[in-house]
Amino acid sequence: MTFAQSVRTCLSKYVTFSGRATRSEFWWFVLFSILGLGIIFVIGASVARSGAPPSAGSDLGQQILESSPLALAIFGLGLLFYLALILPMIAVTVRRFHDRGLSGWLYLGLVLISIVPLVGWIASLASLVICLLPTRPETNRYGPDPRLSIADTF
Repeated sequence: MTFAQSVRTCLSKYVTFSGRATRSEFWWFVLFSILGLGIIFVIGASVARSGAPPSAGSDLGQQILESSPLALAIFGLGLLFYLALILPMIAVTVRRFHDRGLSGWLYLGLVLISIVPLVGWIASLASLVICLLPTRPETNRYGPDPRLSIADTF
């Protein structure tokens, strides 16, 4: 799956928690999210730094508050972008877990465990490893191999 196809698929399945997602679909969408937020942050930070003269001892957060309304609007746009991507990111992660034959409720459990100090990194690492594992070629209770349905559409 290409970058554009993956992003389009994830956004068209905005809150679809059923089915399966390939590794490429998941990781291309993660890359899209990181790049989008990174670009918005860099633009907002550069506008904030250019709009307000740096004062001694102030950090970027303080400069943003003292900067132009344009910088605040850009960071507001970044917040909206982030909020718009939360549900599709959860949905594609659940579909990725389904691809491995695991329940989406396991993902919820790992997210809740990741809040616990000193133990949370293990749950986060487990989620990462599950998302890195390759697609299981056999049909499971969540559907057929998603790579076969992609090949059939072309």
